[in-house]
Amino acid sequence: MITSKHASKLSLPQLNPGVSSVLQYLVIKFPNISADVWQQRMRQGKVHWHNGALIHPDTAYRPQQRVYYYRELEYEPSIPFEEKILFQDEHLLLAYKPHFLPVTPGGVYINECLQNRLRDKTGITSLQALHRLDRATAGLVLLSKRLDTRHAYHHLFETRQIHKTYQAIASINNGSDLVGKKWTVKNCIQRSTPTFLMALGTGKKNSHSTIKCIEQSTNKALFELNPITGKTHQLRLHMQSIGMPILNDSYYPVLQEKKADNYSQPLQLLAKKLSFIDPFSQQHRSFSCAESLNLNQ
Repeated sequence: MITSKHASKLSLPQLNPGVSSVLQYLVIKFPNISADVWQQRMRQGKVHWHNGALIHPDTAYRPQQRVYYYRELEYEPSIPFEEKILFQDEHLLLAYKPHFLPVTPGGVYINECLQNRLRDKTGITSLQALHRLDRATAGLVLLSKRLDTRHAYHHLFETRQIHKTYQAIASINNGSDLVGKKWTVKNCIQRSTPTFLMALGTGKKNSHSTIKCIEQSTNKALFELNPITGKTHQLRLHMQSIGMPILNDSYYPVLQEKKADNYSQPLQLLAKKLSFIDPFSQQHRSFSCAESLNLNQ
């Protein structure tokens, strides 16, 4: 059994869903984990409040209180690529995330995620990712080092004051002349089936990106993408919408059969640059990773 080295947390809803104990709520919240498993974790001291006080099977439900627990798995895949720390100061850490590595724990990944790898590498247990990249996407991820200043950086993302630039490669028709061509894409993105997929809908436009072709070969082209909004899978869907889905995308335009990761064929999407005005120093910050997508690979 693999147990997370770092606690996951959840906040108990203010509106009680009709339970008397924390245990009862956890069983409702996580239907795939039995009451017996939660009771065992509690006996082992693996469920506690924010102040470290242990939670027991009969501990009463407390609205809006944080519960900390340690995820467990029978097996966790090992991702054979290394992250890189590119910058840090008293508030922030900037890292390069390789393809296939998730940013935070989820699914079959507990310790094999960028956030927990960096916590172990730096000893900074308070590290928390300020935004997400898909597991399949590589590139820059900004993490907060301090709880007391985290809200200011969250606000930058919430109010779209973080400017992002991505690279993507797509297949093109032989003879296409795309270099310098630009697209402004605005459309409606909504949940699809299965629920981890998104789809283009006919409702109110809620997503916005600009796309520019900057290089091409006989059958592929390199694009620069700037997302204005931040919807799930936005760039993948926007590339699909202009008729050029991103190379090696297993979700779009057609969901591929689930299989083991093919490390030789990563999704050709890279979070290349980040820029923003720091809320504390008021300095303009611009970061870029050395990695780039290559049409010749």
